[in-house]
Amino acid sequence: MTRLVLGIDTSCYTTSVALAGDGRVVASWRKLLKVKEGERGLRQSEGLFQHVNALPQMIEGIMKEAEEAEICAVCASSRPRDVDESYMPVFLAGVSLGKSIAHILRVPFFETCHQKGHVRAAMVDSGIGEGAFVAMHLSGGTTETLLVNDKLDISLVGGSDDLHAGQFVDRVGVKMGLSFPAGPHLEELAVRGQAKSLFPLSHKNGHCSFSGAEAHAMRVIEKGEMSKEDIAAEVYNYLARAITWLLMDAFEKTGAKQALLAGGVASSRLLRKLVKERCRKKGVTQKICWAKPELSGDNACGVALIGEEMLINHLRRGKDECIL
Repeated sequence: MTRLVLGIDTSCYTTSVALAGDGRVVASWRKLLKVKEGERGLRQSEGLFQHVNALPQMIEGIMKEAEEAEICAVCASSRPRDVDESYMPVFLAGVSLGKSIAHILRVPFFETCHQKGHVRAAMVDSGIGEGAFVAMHLSGGTTETLLVNDKLDISLVGGSDDLHAGQFVDRVGVKMGLSFPAGPHLEELAVRGQAKSLFPLSHKNGHCSFSGAEAHAMRVIEKGEMSKEDIAAEVYNYLARAITWLLMDAFEKTGAKQALLAGGVASSRLLRKLVKERCRKKGVTQKICWAKPELSGDNACGVALIGEEMLINHLRRGKDECIL
């Protein structure tokens, strides 16, 4: 019988579960939360409600894919980042169910953070090598450059000091009449547009700003003097310039020789192309790796893999304090 670890992640906009064993992801299910037309996000209470409703059916479905498997541990993300005062109510849905399942099965329960889950999932088949690396987490709730060591310990290097990359994309997209999340729709427009770097890049001390570019985009949209395609192209042009600068700053500060980019925003094929071109133009010689598109957005794959690694360490120590 195959022994697997169940991973659960309940982020602001995605409910996800995954099974991992022998260092690989065996199965993965995820479901986007519903956002009303014209709105730019969800209240935490509504997100929590949708997670609670979705999880039972998703657990049932993923277990049918592994009917012969034995669940030997459960791991859930319990907070956005691994720092003090990092908290969001939506994570209670995954933690509560995870603890209950672990208690019923009499197996260990482990906790990790959403950010570490992203980094761990992004490492799968990404080409990232051994040793420390710079990680960039680009999403609607995070825009950070991080230094990650072999033990998956994470320290903050830089990032955005106002809006996050995903918020920038979504706010401009929704203003243009696109549905939320706006990334895929805005990218379709941007591919057909022309960018002239109209939005001045704002950065200082390892941090960049997206609020100024957002305000500029809103003014352009209201004037109606520029096509939607060109506005979208300017948004992705700004993202590429900001990301390249953040990477260069992180490489200089840390001395790292490689970087790994993940998060929902990083799944954009256009953005990957633009960042690659700009890094080449700026003479960046460090290795740049990207998460697989299906592992770049919110998912429980990294949580399940972390849970398996925590289980191995737990068994080696021979302790049982994690059993609930």
